[in-house]
Amino acid sequence: MFCDNLAINEMNPGMAGFLVAKKRMVELNGGMQQGIVYLLGAGPGDPGLITVRGRELVGMAEVLVYDALSSAEMLNWAPAACERIFVGKRASRHALPQEEINALLVRLGRAGKKVVRLKGGDPYVFGRGGEEADALHEAGIPFEVVPGVTSAIAGPAYAGILVTHRGYCTQFTVFTGHEGENKKASSLDLRGIAEAQGTKVMLMGMRKLADVCEALIGYGQEPSVPAAAVQWATTGIQRTVTGTVKTLPARVQKAGLGAPAVVVIGDVVKERESLNWFEKLPLFGKRIVVTRTRAQAGELSARLRRLGAEVLEMPVIRIAPPSNRREFAESVVHAHTYDWLVFSSPNGVERFFQAFFAVYRDIRSIGGARIAAIGPGTEAKLREYGLAVDVMPKKFVAEGLVKAFRDAREEIGTIEHSTFLWVRGEEARRVIYDGLNALGAIVDECIAYKTEAETEDVAGAQAAFRERGADIVTFTSSSTAENFFKLGLPWPEGCRAASIGPVTTATLKELGHAPSITAKTHDINGLVEAIVNCLAAGTVSKIVSKAIRL
Repeated sequence: MFCDNLAINEMNPGMAGFLVAKKRMVELNGGMQQGIVYLLGAGPGDPGLITVRGRELVGMAEVLVYDALSSAEMLNWAPAACERIFVGKRASRHALPQEEINALLVRLGRAGKKVVRLKGGDPYVFGRGGEEADALHEAGIPFEVVPGVTSAIAGPAYAGILVTHRGYCTQFTVFTGHEGENKKASSLDLRGIAEAQGTKVMLMGMRKLADVCEALIGYGQEPSVPAAAVQWATTGIQRTVTGTVKTLPARVQKAGLGAPAVVVIGDVVKERESLNWFEKLPLFGKRIVVTRTRAQAGELSARLRRLGAEVLEMPVIRIAPPSNRREFAESVVHAHTYDWLVFSSPNGVERFFQAFFAVYRDIRSIGGARIAAIGPGTEAKLREYGLAVDVMPKKFVAEGLVKAFRDAREEIGTIEHSTFLWVRGEEARRVIYDGLNALGAIVDECIAYKTEAETEDVAGAQAAFRERGADIVTFTSSSTAENFFKLGLPWPEGCRAASIGPVTTATLKELGHAPSITAKTHDINGLVEAIVNCLAAGTVSKIVSKAIRL
């Protein structure tokens, strides 16, 4: 105790006060560290629209309390040990009443947890974030509010509709069409909204759309003013119906639009014809399944979304430590004794250097070994460690690497009697080992990882696939193909398989699902380009080609 006090006294007064206060809070909390609750807006649907701060918080959450999100894959961003608690609404029933949600957040905060309350849109825009913040404040639980992109603005924007325009209006009004069922009297001033100038945006009002439009007209709203409804805004299944204040309800009913949707009323809707950029993207309206590992799915998913697709992330494999960890560790320790290091995947690079830096402190301890790699993804991962690649095949397959060594004899010299350490997964084919040995090299294997079937489906992707199907399922390795079909999911009629390369294609054929799409260049860019080419009947504009590689 004396030492603690001495340490505090030697600090500046501000720091000392902070530590004393912190200690007192812990004592009052029963000896536990005080938790914190983050009220986080997830945005309107497209996971790419979550803020940088939001993505960061999900990645460090101890408990994730979430609603029925438009993009459930956000749940995959949380750590494996994170507890996930659903409190949203399904089939017109709330999993938890709001009062119980408030109590849950308080209880978790008092337990010392780092809690992320993930809410669609913005937590303070008709999201009951204020009620949750009040409960936390009254309980003395620290909280932070992280705003999200609201659908009131993003929804119209993705439908080609502005909310303000100098030629039409300089103000807009946002209101909800859904009020609490237990309210004695409505606080919604439809008369005032009807009389207001500028654009009107209604959230959560699809069930009462006809009543609201009728009331607005009754209060003086011009019936011929353009109007639009945007369902599932910012996602690849977005649907937009336009009309006027008078005709929109009937058109929405005929089209079968429902919640969630945003309704826009105003002359700004006239701009949709020329500003409708999202629904014109080449993959818009296509549902595409990504089967890569949870950690690796993001790159492919992002590229597909940028081209308008609805992406369903369904990880069917995960990367695990090798069966013989001792042999792997010994290989890494002696890596500096080899003439060449060969990496055939980004996973191998990552696992190798995790083990390497557990032993060595400096990348220079790798020695003078030259580097060979398959594919730009593997090369990019090596660059993260400051290593350049000396040999890269033109075709990103094992056979291509062997051929590259055979063809590069004049540049790099003979590899006869040269020592190679091949960093690979347990399931890798023997092509590199046999091919390099045939060229006279001395090859040792460094088994850095193994591929296992993914047993968790935290985002409910498999159920979504059963219910809604898909247009395309992507396969980036033989293991993704094998483990996907082990799930026994029904293959939707008209669904196409897309393969990253010849090895994966061969596996799919063996499984009875020959792909109709195969990448010419065997990487993520090549796969996306092959999908676009197929759906566009072989014609890809320069704009699309550029977008693929962004």
